[in-house]
Amino acid sequence: MDFLNQTSVDDIEEGKEFAPKFDENGLICCVVSDHTTKDVVMVAYMNAEALSQTITTRTGTYWSRSRNKLWVKGETSGHTQHVERMRVDCDQDVILMSVTTAGTGANCHTGRKSCFFRDIDLEVPGANPQLVTSDEHRHFDPAQVYTSE
Repeated sequence: MDFLNQTSVDDIEEGKEFAPKFDENGLICCVVSDHTTKDVVMVAYMNAEALSQTITTRTGTYWSRSRNKLWVKGETSGHTQHVERMRVDCDQDVILMSVTTAGTGANCHTGRKSCFFRDIDLEVPGANPQLVTSDEHRHFDPAQVYTSE
C-alpha cells in the first residue's frame, strides 16, 4: 500500500485522501483505545509497513523502536488487537485506533488492561512527583508469557 505524500494544508485538513505524515524516523504515533470502554490502553508507533498491514489485516501491527522490527500486538501473548475503527487527526500525523483485544483483554506487557495503570500524584507538590498505581490487577504473569528473544 502506497500512501500519498502530503500536499496542501487544505487537502490535508479537509480532503478525503489519506496522506499520513510520518516523522523524520518514518514513524507515526498511534493512540489505541478499547472499543467498548473508550479507555486509552496504549500508545505505539507505526511505520508505513505496519500501518499498511494494520489496515489490510485489521490486526494491530506496530514498529518496535526497541527491537527495530515489525511487531504484531499479541504475537507472543495471544492478546491480539482487532481494529474496529481507525481515525486520523487534522494534520494526519497521529492515528487513533479503537480495538477489541483477544484473550484476557490485556494490552500491556505487564499483564494489565492498559499501559496507563499509574497516576502521577498531583496532591503532593514537589520536584519529584510520585506514581500511584491505579490498577493492581494483572490478567497474566508476564514472566510466564514472555520469554527472552
